[in-house]
Amino acid sequence: MSERTPMIEMCNVSKHFGSVIALSDISVQVHSGEVMCLLGDNGAGKSTLIKTLSGVHQPTHGEIRLDGTPARFKSPAYALDAGIATVFQDLAMIPLMSITRNFFMGREPTVGWGPFKRIDWKLADRIAKQEMGKIGIDVRDPSQPVGTLSGGERQCVAIARAVYFGAKVLILDEPTSALGVKQASVVLRYIAKARADGLAVIFITHNVHHAYPVADAFTLLKRGGSLGTFRKEDISREEVLNMMAGGAELESLDAELAEFQRSDTERAADTSGVRPPLAAGQ
Repeated sequence: MSERTPMIEMCNVSKHFGSVIALSDISVQVHSGEVMCLLGDNGAGKSTLIKTLSGVHQPTHGEIRLDGTPARFKSPAYALDAGIATVFQDLAMIPLMSITRNFFMGREPTVGWGPFKRIDWKLADRIAKQEMGKIGIDVRDPSQPVGTLSGGERQCVAIARAVYFGAKVLILDEPTSALGVKQASVVLRYIAKARADGLAVIFITHNVHHAYPVADAFTLLKRGGSLGTFRKEDISREEVLNMMAGGAELESLDAELAEFQRSDTERAADTSGVRPPLAAGQ
């Protein structure tokens, strides 16, 4: 890592739920203008980690630092106020509500004062259209239901919303998991744009093929612990895939399957009375 101060940092963070250790001694750094991909199988601790960063859970041990300053968030609202925006898989959107309403979610611009205050819908529509246009999505009518957009476009609405409202750290929970190739490419392009704009991005995914093109570094989790953090220039796509898949486990599985196959062949030979042919040298 470079000498500059990370935008967000976990220092030896552990999270326990009673006797269950969900995270154990995790240390992660993400700088501004950097994408950190958090990889791991189901049950590895990814969800617990992002919920700890976003204020849903409090660390049992360890410390979270935001721009070098220790931070402890009482709730997700405190984390959001500090500039940590999390886009969860379910997006927290209402399909029948307009793009504009989903974009602002209660933070619409207003005009007037006191009892005469009202929402400035023209300005709200213009902002929503402009912000989506910045990422290459042409919204003809921002008053159309957000459910009419594709999955990738809805993901971009959620990300654009977080960026517009001042996110410094953007945490994305499996944003491409349910998307096709074309829709996923829309989201990946926006992640690259967010990095170029100076955000610190934490990208949680199972898909190494989505992660590798946009990532600057990878942190791999397994059963609540860290297998390490690797810079992109120090690790190949194939090495990441091998660590994700568990190379040693797969080799062991291959050996077991080969043994089962030999046993099945021998049982079939005993039943038929025909012995399998001997290998050369036997």
